[in-house]
Amino acid sequence: PQSVPCTGGHHCCPRGSHCSADGESCVTDLGMGTRLAGAPRAVPCPDGQSECPDDATCCVTSSGAWGCCPMPQASCCADKVHCCPHATVCDLTRGRCVSPAGDADVPLSAAFPAWKRQPPAPVALRRVLCPDGRSACPDGATCCQLSPTHYGCCPLQNAVCCSDGQHCCPQGTTCDLIHSTCTSLGGSAPLAALPAARDVKCDEETSCPNGNTCCRLSSGAWGCCPLEQAVCCPDHVHCCPQGYTCDPEGGSCLQGWGTHRP
Repeated sequence: PQSVPCTGGHHCCPRGSHCSADGESCVTDLGMGTRLAGAPRAVPCPDGQSECPDDATCCVTSSGAWGCCPMPQASCCADKVHCCPHATVCDLTRGRCVSPAGDADVPLSAAFPAWKRQPPAPVALRRVLCPDGRSACPDGATCCQLSPTHYGCCPLQNAVCCSDGQHCCPQGTTCDLIHSTCTSLGGSAPLAALPAARDVKCDEETSCPNGNTCCRLSSGAWGCCPLEQAVCCPDHVHCCPQGYTCDPEGGSCLQGWGTHRP
């Protein structure tokens, strides 16, 4: 019920779509919904990993990868290199796109490579903040003072900071600086060196580890995006690499398509 019959009477398409020019496939009708101005969107390709600009069409290329035909609802040619405008068919012998009615005859268009979908990164709660209120260490690490003004990160949780300001030991052990070991009733192990803590300051109270970006969480607190100079998404949950924009509906990070057209 409510289907659209195709020319020849052998096929039909569901409501909300129409038959392709060759009658072999169904093309989804363009919707009239309102989109936010300036927000780039993307057409996901059937592999679930590639995408094209929203005014393009996904076509399989000769390499087996997905490409983008630079026009909406296009016809993908059998040579897996070219494509034709909507409602036309590929004439590979003549290198033309023609319509069944004969009112269109234009050159074939070439598809360009599709981009891989970039999933948004989760914004983590802020890491271990050191007592100076500036430096931060990764989760599972311990802040240890290197000097009166600098902290380091011991790569052990709840660690013991040694008095030399250069080493640390596991919880439940003590520093033996003479023998350069961590000692306990069960034996000894070498001291662990302290790399300097590097931080990205969010405000006067909060920092993120070096290489991260501060992003506000929905609670109003600061979170740490594990990407440098990242874009914080409006949902206050995700972030995207520099040069991308957030697509909350598609759950992906989109590049500015205008700079990637051939």
